Amino acid sequence: MQGGHRVSMQETEPDKKNKRFKVSPLLGLDAWIDSSLYELRFRLAEIWEDLTIFFRRFHVTGWRRAIVELLGETFTWGTVGAVLMLTLALPAFHETEKNWRTRDDFAVTFLDRYGNEIGQRGILHRSAVPIDELPDHVIKAVLATEDRRFFDHFGIDFLGLSRAMTENLRANSVVQGGSTITQQLAKNLFLTNERSLDRKIKEAFLALWLEANLSKKEILQTYLDRAYMGGGTFGIAAASQFYFNKSVKDVNLAEAAMLAGLFKAPAKYAPHVNLPAARARANVVLTNMVQGALMTEGQVVGARRNPATVVDRGRLDSPDYFLDWAFDEVRKVAQALPTHTLVVRTTLDTGIQKAAEESAEYHLRQHGKEYHVAQAAIVVLENNGAVRAIVGGRDYGLSQFNRATAAQRQAGSSFKPYVYAAAMEKGLTPKTLVSGGAVSWGNWSPQNYSRQYLGRIDLTTALVKSINTVPVRLAKDYLTTAPIVALAKAMGVESPISSHKTMVLGTSGMTVMDQATGYNVFATGGLAGMRHGFTQITSQNGEVLWDWRRDGPKPRRVLSETAATNMNFMLAQVPEWGTGRRAALPMTRVAGKTGTTQSYRDAWFVGFTGNFTAAVWFGNDNFTPTKELTGGVLPAMTWQRFMNYAHQNIDLKAIPGIDPTLPKQEKVATAAKEKGEEGEDVLKAEERPRLLSNATAQVLREIDQALKKAPKLKLPITPAKVSAL
Repeated sequence: MQGGHRVSMQETEPDKKNKRFKVSPLLGLDAWIDSSLYELRFRLAEIWEDLTIFFRRFHVTGWRRAIVELLGETFTWGTVGAVLMLTLALPAFHETEKNWRTRDDFAVTFLDRYGNEIGQRGILHRSAVPIDELPDHVIKAVLATEDRRFFDHFGIDFLGLSRAMTENLRANSVVQGGSTITQQLAKNLFLTNERSLDRKIKEAFLALWLEANLSKKEILQTYLDRAYMGGGTFGIAAASQFYFNKSVKDVNLAEAAMLAGLFKAPAKYAPHVNLPAARARANVVLTNMVQGALMTEGQVVGARRNPATVVDRGRLDSPDYFLDWAFDEVRKVAQALPTHTLVVRTTLDTGIQKAAEESAEYHLRQHGKEYHVAQAAIVVLENNGAVRAIVGGRDYGLSQFNRATAAQRQAGSSFKPYVYAAAMEKGLTPKTLVSGGAVSWGNWSPQNYSRQYLGRIDLTTALVKSINTVPVRLAKDYLTTAPIVALAKAMGVESPISSHKTMVLGTSGMTVMDQATGYNVFATGGLAGMRHGFTQITSQNGEVLWDWRRDGPKPRRVLSETAATNMNFMLAQVPEWGTGRRAALPMTRVAGKTGTTQSYRDAWFVGFTGNFTAAVWFGNDNFTPTKELTGGVLPAMTWQRFMNYAHQNIDLKAIPGIDPTLPKQEKVATAAKEKGEEGEDVLKAEERPRLLSNATAQVLREIDQALKKAPKLKLPITPAKVSAL
């Protein structure tokens, strides 16, 4: 028994031992993973070795390797370039999201404030002619001059561009353009005439988009219907009626050549303005037709010997910049009207319009080279909100880009009144004292124009002398930027205003229209929402469809009377002993503010009287700096010249809350010996010729019409007959 018991113990102990050291399934799984990974790594190494051996067959040396490397780099940078081009293309394609065909839906005839016709906009369906009905020589004249390879390229003609560059280099000037008809149409439909690299990039992508979405026939038809042709006409059909008083279907070869010559420079070659230049340009078109093998010399010789003659319409100065803006404004309210063939009575005052144009051109001619400045823009509002004039540039024929309503340029110190107005709403007053010393806001430490700093100074002096550190301190310590942005928007500024701290010194882009609209709130004593470009819309049979007094938005108060009065008190000092002394008028008080941006790229004067508000901008389209031009020089002088005309023979009104009494000349003379904070020296005021008021001019026109209608006296007239009369 004992032996048996011992055997039993010997048999059970190993069983217990084996049971204690039994292998876990997880260990098996771990081993399988390790072996699998090892085998995978080994297999991948084999595959890599096989691939390496395989690609060694393609290994090249010497000059072949250089080619392979070049192709590789080309592919790499080509991929990078494709991604970059796609990034650049996206903003251009956003332009196509607009309903750009809606222009075809409207035909608008515009009248000035007195009911005189001043122009038309939209595609007049009664004038548009289908391309299939145009004479063959009209199409050939346009293609020979504007785009000979129109039916061969895909929107961008690299051969034509190379040819144009070659000819321009040979002539050492720009004698040929490389833009295709598709590119020109893209610019007309979606873009502006602003000269910038961004615009050219967009133009190229949009040309490709047009080619992909429209047929060649549609592109050419739209181009012929939309192009500006001078004389306030758009489209070749309207131009034919205007210049030749006939349908474009009936024009002969000489007339077709003259029309085709207008596409390049309608202002320069408009036959009603300069017939010799128009005929010379038409002769170039005929030569292009021969060189392009579209006609023979024998076929065009008759047109050379018998050039086109035009209807004598005199020199009509159409307010095209105003009409472009007014047309866009009309479309905003006319979508719901039962008809889109409209007659619109605008707020334009042709007298003020011409005075503003003359003043801008006069100062650009006199001082443009001296200050290296080439462009100006102006907006004039009557203080009831009616837009009386818009000058969008020097020459609409050369550039239809409206610098008054579309160009966003830095406002500089002319933005400061919005900051001060927010401070007035906060409870500060013109006599509030603040530190004029150096100020830092984070890592930003702005400086004054004179690089000097003052001690404690009242807000009136700070604004009049255009001191930079004070509005920065107001925003930093009293306001923050949010209420300033909100107030500017409430006052009618439509351009986006940055909330960055630097905005207090006018770093945001604003249009001239924005500035005139915003300052008009000061002129109205704090009311906004009054700006309008037309007063009535009627159908062709005279039915009133829309009326400003009935359907227009009502004025709203955005600035308290106290704040508006305080602002007007301070702004009225600027033309008297501050930076805007050249804007002072001899018959009424003026309030306003100058503005000069960094590197002298933009110069402003925005001001108002009890009757009118006007904003003036000077600068260059390519954003190059001027030669130290400040807002108190040409902008203020230009403002003073046309405002002097606008205030003649009218009832002068006082600025809200301001004593209308003119300042004593002794005070002005003393201030004239000083320099403003923006560094403007005072020039001797120029003698301005007194111009006729609108009322006087209207009376004289009525007398002239009466004399023309009077019966003619029979000749000869003897002294006896005179005494009998």
